[in-house]
Amino acid sequence: MAAGELVREDATDADAGTAQASAERQQTAEANVVEDPEHGYAAAVTASGRLSVARARRPEAPTLPFSTPQLSRLDEALTLSSRSTGLHFSVYLGDLGADTRAGAEALHATDPATAAESVLIAVSPAQRRVEIITGAESSRRLPDRACNLAVMSMVASFKEGDLIGGLVSALRMLSDQAGQR
Repeated sequence: MAAGELVREDATDADAGTAQASAERQQTAEANVVEDPEHGYAAAVTASGRLSVARARRPEAPTLPFSTPQLSRLDEALTLSSRSTGLHFSVYLGDLGADTRAGAEALHATDPATAAESVLIAVSPAQRRVEIITGAESSRRLPDRACNLAVMSMVASFKEGDLIGGLVSALRMLSDQAGQR
C-alpha cells in the first residue's frame, strides 16, 4: 500500500474493531477509578497528560442591596414620616417594567383601602428611574413641586452611590412638606 492511498474496510470489521476498542477503554476506566491523592475524586489525568477536574458549581448567595444598619435607618425614616404626617409612606426598589410610571401606579394601587393617603417612592436603579406616586389625600398635602425637589435630592445622592441616604433624605423632605396630621 502506497502512502496517501485510502483503504476501505468493511463496515462490519470497522464496527467490531470500534466496539472492541470501546469495551477495552471502559474496562481500563473502571479499573482506574481510584482517588487521586494529589487532586482527589473527580480528577483524571488524560492520555495526553492534561489534568481534567470536575467541580460542583455552587451558586453565590444573593446579596442584599442594604446592610442591617441601612435597613434600620430606612425603617426609622419610614416610621417617623408616617407617624408625623398620618400618611402611609412606602419605598419600592426594583424593576418597574417598560412603562415605569404605570408600573409604579400599579404598585401604589395594590392596597385600595389606604391608596388615598399613601405615598410611594419607586426606584428602579437598572432603568435609572425614580417615581413618586401620591394618592388623592396625599397629593393635596404634597404638591408636585415638593415631589420634584425630593426626586432631585435622591438623584444627587444616588449619583454619589448613597442609595439609603437619598431615600432617607427624600422621606424627610416629603414629611416636612406634608406637615403634621
